[in-house]
Amino acid sequence: MTSPSSTVVTRFAPSPTGYLHIGGARTALFNWLYAKGHGGKFLIRIEDTDRERSTDEAVKAIFDGLDWLNLHADEEPVYQFSRADRHREVVQQLLDTGHAYRDYLSAEETGALRDQAKAEGKDFVSPWRDREPTDAEAGNPFTVRFRRPLGQSVIVDDAVQGTVRWESSALDDLVILRSDGAPTYNLAVVVDDHDMGVTHVIRGDDHLNNAARQGLIYDALGWTRPTFAHIPLIHGPDGAKLSKRHGAQAVHEYAEMGYLPEAMRNYLARLGWAHGDDELFDDEQAKTWFDFGGINKAPARLDFDKLAHVNAHWIRQADDQRLADLTTGVLASRGQTLDAAAREKLLRVIPLIKDRAKMVPELADQAQFALLVNPIALNEKSRGLLQGENLDRLSRLREFLTEIQGWSVENLEASLKLFAEKEGVGFGKIGPFARAALTGGVPAPDIAKILVAIGRDESLQRLDDALQQTK
Repeated sequence: MTSPSSTVVTRFAPSPTGYLHIGGARTALFNWLYAKGHGGKFLIRIEDTDRERSTDEAVKAIFDGLDWLNLHADEEPVYQFSRADRHREVVQQLLDTGHAYRDYLSAEETGALRDQAKAEGKDFVSPWRDREPTDAEAGNPFTVRFRRPLGQSVIVDDAVQGTVRWESSALDDLVILRSDGAPTYNLAVVVDDHDMGVTHVIRGDDHLNNAARQGLIYDALGWTRPTFAHIPLIHGPDGAKLSKRHGAQAVHEYAEMGYLPEAMRNYLARLGWAHGDDELFDDEQAKTWFDFGGINKAPARLDFDKLAHVNAHWIRQADDQRLADLTTGVLASRGQTLDAAAREKLLRVIPLIKDRAKMVPELADQAQFALLVNPIALNEKSRGLLQGENLDRLSRLREFLTEIQGWSVENLEASLKLFAEKEGVGFGKIGPFARAALTGGVPAPDIAKILVAIGRDESLQRLDDALQQTK
């Protein structure tokens, strides 16, 4: 761990009680971008003090999500539960300096006094705030409460929300150590952030009230507060709080749906933050541009159409072998395994179809024409096209293709145009039946791309098979 310094240090601190959700992923991204853009460090802390709800499976899911997004910490992750002794040490320090006190009320007594205070229109204050126990009472179970200052304003200068003010009377004397000796969240967070040298706490604005309580603990310990930056939450397209009814929430679901991690980083960065009108940008640009001034104060709305648009852009930019590997994985999940020849064919077809795909599964759909095994079956519509004059023209097209030198998209496009001119028709009269013969009727790109994707020999073989099937 590092001590506080002028170096920017941010952290992402999820609770391992479920999967890494899209809101958490964006928080991690914003922390990563800010640290990297300022030559600093990005750290990860697993806040696993809730032992009943924290699971190893959830911890793994969080790291799997971060790995997929390529958001890696610059140091080994910290596990909050393992630092309980350090947290208790700080609690004792607060007791010794009078900033905390032991509260011997039972949970039932606390509830009754709290209800009474509410009925009387007063704030709850434990009677143990200004009382010492007798020798007999000192052996009873107790919690430790933070002794908040009374009659003053608590101010947080937030980098996103601006100056936010609370009255200390509204904050309660926070329990910082439970009766079983377990430190509580707000105390542990302050100690961990201080010891990790965190300079900027970037998190959801549902933590804004915690910043007031945590700020008072920093002050009581004589520690410098970090810069707080509370970002608005993500809502669904209808403006309501994001929920399962809006579709995918967890990061692994987006990966399974066929989004690329660079597309998710691009989209999430733009979800609640802006750099002018820029919509499409890479990581290096985002690191350079990201600042608190570009973060909106209003909740961001998830827009699946925009996400698909961004993903389509990054699919076009992606390496063909990588896309072929991802597509192979999609096909395998559907029970379709590829041998070496089919994988080679898939790699050949990827650059010909990737400009039409918004998500990886669409590549799997659009590549099917090239992966068909000869002789391919003609569907009813294809058979209807392959008769009469079309069949005669298909036979002439087959002979014409044997004479073409240079089996490239550009050369084939020019040659097919020449063939249509020789036939005295527009290519619109040729394309449908040629496509039917070459693909059997499954979705496919332009004819020249089909020919290049399946290769010269197989193209001629498919035309021969179609002519044979329609005799």
